[in-house]
Amino acid sequence: MSLRAARLSLSVQYAVAGDDLPSRNLLRRWAAAALANDAIVTLRFVDTAEGEMLNRSYRHKSGPTNVLSFVYDDRPGIVHGDVVLCLPLLRQEADEQGKTLAAHCAHLVVHGMLHLQGYDHCRADEAARMEAREVAILAALGVANPHAACGT
Repeated sequence: MSLRAARLSLSVQYAVAGDDLPSRNLLRRWAAAALANDAIVTLRFVDTAEGEMLNRSYRHKSGPTNVLSFVYDDRPGIVHGDVVLCLPLLRQEADEQGKTLAAHCAHLVVHGMLHLQGYDHCRADEAARMEAREVAILAALGVANPHAACGT
């Protein structure tokens, strides 16, 4: 049996202006790097209002969050879902953490893709496993450890 790279069908949606966003090719590279299986994914950049509405509707939390992942279990053997990134919050966090927007986007795209594949960070052991995977993927992409930079 031969090993092959996971195949990715990626759609990118912009519900907010973002001339400073990484290219679709970079977004695809980051998403693909986090995959263990074939995937169909929509990556959506939203404004604060949509980010807040989605966070309230699906997580029952007030305010926007930087990344949300929605898994669809309708295709056995294939990762299928949406990753939603709140662009104003990403810009703010990148600035506060002294990172480029691209580096922060890379981290959160990888983070969201891992969530689609069942990774979580509710418990300390899960968080350590997910963080280690993120760091390894990002290092392979030439992106610094985001957890070391922000102290988490």
